[in-house]
Amino acid sequence: MTEPTIERRELLPALFDSPDEALFISGLAGAAKDTAAFTDDGANLFTMAGTMGAAVPMGLGVALNAPDRDVVVVTGDGELLMGIGSLITVASMAPANLSIVCIDNLQHGETGGQTGHTSRATDLEAIAKGSGLPSTMTISNPDQMKDGAAFLKTASGPRFLLARVLPTAPSVYKRNFDPAECRVRFRDAFLGA
Repeated sequence: MTEPTIERRELLPALFDSPDEALFISGLAGAAKDTAAFTDDGANLFTMAGTMGAAVPMGLGVALNAPDRDVVVVTGDGELLMGIGSLITVASMAPANLSIVCIDNLQHGETGGQTGHTSRATDLEAIAKGSGLPSTMTISNPDQMKDGAAFLKTASGPRFLLARVLPTAPSVYKRNFDPAECRVRFRDAFLGA
């Protein structure tokens, strides 16, 4: 296994031309902070809170109901493992407009940095491929981020990009934690209001 050298705070700006180009659903903790920093906690972002494992199913629902919009789920390795079966449902429903970006820091950063399964034998790209997703890719060094960006734009959907990153701290960003306000602003962005 190649040791990652990607700095996580540089990942999303390298993968996407603009924070406004998609509807973003982010998982918990680090993924939520990184995505909020990238989008400036924009109306096109819905961050999960207290719902570990729910980002991919939520993104699937959004993608199915907004087939003319690009939908991106940004989640972490621990959270994805919590709801790993959701990849099978994504493959079965096959929304072409859905991309899943898994930020894999090889540890459980929110609970103290314990060694994660992906630092041992677990290969999340192989699981995504085995689930039936038509397009999968793993990147682990900065030179591959340009290829990752092209993959997210051109590969057949649904797409799964595993980004193995250094176990550094996520972006420092205080996002809006008012669930009612966040729901309304995301609904408006979803509807194009």
